[in-house]
Amino acid sequence: MKPSTLLALLCLPAPLLAASRDDALKLADTLVSANRQVESRTSSSAANTVFTRSDIDRLQPSSVTDLLSRVPGVQVAPTGGRGSLPGIFIRGTKTAQSLVLVDGVRIANASSGDSGLQFLDVDQIERIEVLRGSRSAVYGSDAIGGVIQIFTRRASGPGLQPRLRLAAGSQQTFQRSLGLSGGNGQTRFNLGASLDETAGIDSTGPSFASDGDHDAYRNKSVNLSLSHVFNERFEAGLNLLDSRGRSEYDNPFGRFDPVTFDSFGQKPYTDFTVSSLGSYLDAQLSERWHARLELGHSENRDRKRDTLSDDGSVFNTYRDQITWQNDLTLDAGHSLLLGGDWYQDRVHGSTRFDKDSRSNRALFLQHRYHGEAFSTELGVRRDQNQQFGGQTTWSGSLTVPLNADNDLLLSYSEGFRAPTFNDLYYPQYSNPDLSPERSRSYEVQWRSQLGAASQLEASLYRTDLRDAIVFGEGSIPRNVASARIDGAELALTQDWGPWRSQLGLAVIDPRDRDSGHTLARRARRTASLDLDRQFERFTLGGSWQAVSSSFDDESNRQRLGGYSLFGLRGSWAVSDTLKWEAKLDNLLDKRYSRALYSYDGSTYGYREAGRTWLLSLTWTPAL
Repeated sequence: MKPSTLLALLCLPAPLLAASRDDALKLADTLVSANRQVESRTSSSAANTVFTRSDIDRLQPSSVTDLLSRVPGVQVAPTGGRGSLPGIFIRGTKTAQSLVLVDGVRIANASSGDSGLQFLDVDQIERIEVLRGSRSAVYGSDAIGGVIQIFTRRASGPGLQPRLRLAAGSQQTFQRSLGLSGGNGQTRFNLGASLDETAGIDSTGPSFASDGDHDAYRNKSVNLSLSHVFNERFEAGLNLLDSRGRSEYDNPFGRFDPVTFDSFGQKPYTDFTVSSLGSYLDAQLSERWHARLELGHSENRDRKRDTLSDDGSVFNTYRDQITWQNDLTLDAGHSLLLGGDWYQDRVHGSTRFDKDSRSNRALFLQHRYHGEAFSTELGVRRDQNQQFGGQTTWSGSLTVPLNADNDLLLSYSEGFRAPTFNDLYYPQYSNPDLSPERSRSYEVQWRSQLGAASQLEASLYRTDLRDAIVFGEGSIPRNVASARIDGAELALTQDWGPWRSQLGLAVIDPRDRDSGHTLARRARRTASLDLDRQFERFTLGGSWQAVSSSFDDESNRQRLGGYSLFGLRGSWAVSDTLKWEAKLDNLLDKRYSRALYSYDGSTYGYREAGRTWLLSLTWTPAL
């Protein structure tokens, strides 16, 4: 979309803007997550990265985590192949310190803090927004490192648009997806389903003989989005995403018999479900008052079993949430964001907790001023949690336009993370007296339109963590750790004639303040580059990713080697309705590990997939 068209969209009256939210999700230059409302990316104070559906189609990622590894300042460390548990570190913070949303609904597992991103199928996704830096003043708990919001697929326009995709690749990978979208001026819908299967890889080296097999992965996903505009003042809709299946994995530590003190091999697997259901009502209550009410429900279910024994466990968490948001336009330069959140977490499983539910309620307020000489943003949020009590977080930013093409941003933000149910109530390995983890962040950003075909975004930041939860003597969690994270990020988009390049660089120094050691599994330097070209009906692209060495443990004794990966991709649009796509990942068949494990007194790396290929056919017939 042309910049003039985008500007016109963002300047529309609020009733039309609300009705155009689905359209805004398809634009690369808009942002929704930073302030829970549609705005231009350049007007937001948050450092951000956006992947639209067209980006996903162009990059051909194998998973959501594959996309996230392209974001400067974001590192991904899985423990094996497809479906394995990943560590996701945004600006050096740990997985549970970043908030993950699907269509505005929190999806993290309340017992462990993991969000199950490895189980979400990219075929069901319209858009991913990644905010780097704390947004607790808007979202509350967990948003210390940042926010990842995933939007399910939306209709592309009026009429009916069916789609069918079939793919096959290495490791006996087979993918099938089917979808239908459409609508008219008032009602839009999208319905999709997919099945993703692979035989996987053997993710561990020397261990029990039972771990010598490949670890298969199977994922069945469905999504539904539906919206209806009643009139110029009211719109309602709902969004559903459900992913469930089975993920096999290796247990190099084996099963321990407390009677004989022997260990036995296992063939474990996880039956998983990650689902979210959200509904909303948009209302233009007056010329200056726009309100949005959202209701959501999410489930994160995990049942672990073993083929060779009766061992098993169940950890299911459920969350209900309500958000009421009000956008008030005071005058041409001033606006207010005012709202409230409520959510309740419930845990049910084979392990009995002293408490299995808790609720959280919050109020948030943000004032924004936009002027020619400068712009400001000041926000505050008060959370009241049933278990840990009250927590107040603040944020503020100042934007100074240096000239028509360059902006300087200064910002300060506070964050916190509430302890999980495992931290608080897991039998014999918990501490009910834990306090929330807290953070303070300082950031300087420079955004520049270097030329008609070149955009640069750079950030310098510092985050101070205190009351961090660590597992001390007897594996009991305590609020004793503190950390300091300094970092720099750069994102450069450059067009070279028919070629388009996107470069991301990050340098980080994440240190434990007490020991001086580098935080585990955080590489100090990362880089990624995507280069693509369109040849009428053909496209050609390549990717490069480089990650420096890191440590797998907090004492910095077990080193993980650095690595670099190359990939190629291409497509051929045979006709307006038929397209072939092909890709090669890890082109040079690099052997590397992003996490370690110990067996029989030695340390080994979890294996990553070598060279892989995938060939797909997409059919979008016209009706």
